[in-house]
Amino acid sequence: MQYILKSDNMNTKVNGYWNIKKEKLKQKYENLSDRDLWFSEGKEKEMIEMLAYKLGKTKEELLNIIVAL
Repeated sequence: MQYILKSDNMNTKVNGYWNIKKEKLKQKYENLSDRDLWFSEGKEKEMIEMLAYKLGKTKEELLNIIVAL
């Protein structure tokens, strides 16, 4: 299954299952919770913005991290 994470003018296709990606993100960044990583269609932009803020990354940096997992 693929998800499209949208951030302003940047659309990033996330290959693979979000559950696997979110577990890898939680391993890499221990301060993230399941609630932080809850994927809700139509709320991608809000999730990306909140995660970027929480991790001290730009949206583009975060999307690159997610794609690389």
